[in-house]
Amino acid sequence: MHSETVNLVVSEKSGIKKCEDLKGKRIAVGDPGSGTRQNAKDALATCGLNFSDLAAAEGLKAVEGSSMLQDERVDGYFYTVGHPNGSLKESTAGRIKVRFIGFPNSKDLIQKQPYYAAAEIAKDLYPDATNESNIKTFGVKATLLTSAKINDDVVYKLTKEVFENLAILKKLHPALGTLKKEDLLTGLSAPIHPGALKYFKEAGLK
Repeated sequence: MHSETVNLVVSEKSGIKKCEDLKGKRIAVGDPGSGTRQNAKDALATCGLNFSDLAAAEGLKAVEGSSMLQDERVDGYFYTVGHPNGSLKESTAGRIKVRFIGFPNSKDLIQKQPYYAAAEIAKDLYPDATNESNIKTFGVKATLLTSAKINDDVVYKLTKEVFENLAILKKLHPALGTLKKEDLLTGLSAPIHPGALKYFKEAGLK
């Protein structure tokens, strides 16, 4: 379905303009065991950094990042989530001016880890951020899962309904607004059910 993008929000005061600038900074990387923390580790690797390169890798819950950033206790924070998001809106509308940092060099990571997919954060969703254009990053996909035991015909019909009524689906939530049929087959985190595969082949998508 939609992308849960790897987002990095930093304060303008920090001087961080790109991934490489994170060296020696205080960054909230997500609490231990969280998806956000692993995504942060992978994001840093795209520019040759790891947690030990940071002045501090704070193990905070992602939703705590906004208040920590506005209180100037961290220079930035990671949060893997879909858009638009309330916590990110809160960050961009606060006293401290902030920007999103992209990860444009994630192509190799995506090739090695196929559950990731290229993604983009729309600047117009966060008009108070100081970014001048959309932010290129990567992310995971919110995924619809079913049991392998479910009848192929049931899954085929469900898949067909989703794809042939995509225009209606896109109107249900802003996070779904930019969906394209081909995007629904990237960043897969589970095998494709035979019933879904039957429809994809019929539609020329596989």
